Amino acid sequence: MTNEIKFYDRKVPYSITKSSRAKRLRIAVYCNCDVVVTLPHHKNIEDVESYLREKSKWILGKLDFFREAKGLKFNDKSVIFEDNKDNAYQLVIKTIKKFNKIYGFKYNKITIKNLKTKWGSCSKKGNLNFNYRIVFLPRHLAEYVIVHELCHLKELSHAKRYWQLVEKTLPSYKDLIRELKSDY
Repeated sequence: MTNEIKFYDRKVPYSITKSSRAKRLRIAVYCNCDVVVTLPHHKNIEDVESYLREKSKWILGKLDFFREAKGLKFNDKSVIFEDNKDNAYQLVIKTIKKFNKIYGFKYNKITIKNLKTKWGSCSKKGNLNFNYRIVFLPRHLAEYVIVHELCHLKELSHAKRYWQLVEKTLPSYKDLIRELKSDY
């Protein structure tokens, strides 16, 4: 079911997905500009609109980001992915080389994927995966995402030791997290 909400002078269509597993309201804005709200079983539909209004700046920012990133139109997802996959790979490799001079971590392989909700991931086998959209991030945020996953090679959880590794090369990592979450 598609709904619509108006922020300032813009109408934003959105859909609601009910989930028995969700613990909180969640908003996802996808590269095709779909806005999806996940509604936990203990929340009411009435809660959705106020939450959307609370997050309106973030939602509009995401929509603008996906519409305007590098002047691309996101109609043909496969073409956009293929066009940017190599650029993303080169960015990731270059950044890993830069930071791995300090860390010296060993990894298995690097893959660029069309991820819907994540910027990156690290597997137990030492595989590093990154969202091709990383090329659209400001350089300092792309570096944070890459260092974040790189440090998971040594420490898989987000325990204190993990954050100490991140802080070794990015002392202002908390500010970077805030910026990434609020603007992208």
